Amino acid sequence: MIITIFGLCARAEGNWLSTASVVALLTDLGAEPQAARSSISRLKRRGVLLSARNGNVGYSLSESTLEVLAEGDVRIFKHDRASEDDGWVLAVFSIPESERDKRYTLRSALTRLGFGNASPGVWIAPATLARETKKTLERRGLSEYVDMFTGQHYAFDDLRSKIPVWWDLDELARLYTDFLQQYRPILYRTTVTPPTPHEAFQIYVPMLTEWRRLPYRDPGLPLSLLPPAWNGESAGALFHELNEMLFPLAQKHALAVIHGQREKREASKPARPKRVREL
Repeated sequence: MIITIFGLCARAEGNWLSTASVVALLTDLGAEPQAARSSISRLKRRGVLLSARNGNVGYSLSESTLEVLAEGDVRIFKHDRASEDDGWVLAVFSIPESERDKRYTLRSALTRLGFGNASPGVWIAPATLARETKKTLERRGLSEYVDMFTGQHYAFDDLRSKIPVWWDLDELARLYTDFLQQYRPILYRTTVTPPTPHEAFQIYVPMLTEWRRLPYRDPGLPLSLLPPAWNGESAGALFHELNEMLFPLAQKHALAVIHGQREKREASKPARPKRVREL
């Protein structure tokens, strides 16, 4: 949720938020202040956040995190579904045993991008992800281990029978079902009774945090290759409707808290003594 809050607010605030503001916003979401500060410190140790003073103690997003968020904006908010005509991208890799830790890192990166595992060392995704994959592997220093190819499926089996082997569709459908069951009632409730900015913030940040992983688990596979009435379409429509309704209100509350913290800091500063002119 810390990353979600920074994505929601920090980029609109010159990529800087005070520690007090982040803690206050996390407290709004039910977090204990000490737990919030500990989580912020862990993200700093991981290089996700950078310490930065702007009159007060605070944090900014690292350059690599900003890049990931920018790429994520496209995947999350403009997630287009591929067609069979788009073709496929294959990532083929071979990593020596002496660097086996890179093998795990590479597999994790490809999984997070939405690739399915076609066979040992061969991973597959819709070709619409080729450019994003290339940039991600280069940024993470993994490009030297991978060859990438794009093309069409030519032979021999029916692709529709391969998709459930390469991707865990049952698990993905369950995640979509959970999202629909949790947030359909909220859409109905907020449509009947519009939420306050505070209420919208309390709904929106957990919802976006939960949704953010789903477009990566589902790389936009062609509907023609998925089970009938694929619930990912309904879940995506629900997310976009809630996002359109809640985002402006949630951001309004978050910025009010941030600016309120700033005014509080300014008011608490001791007044400078006036200089007395000697006669």
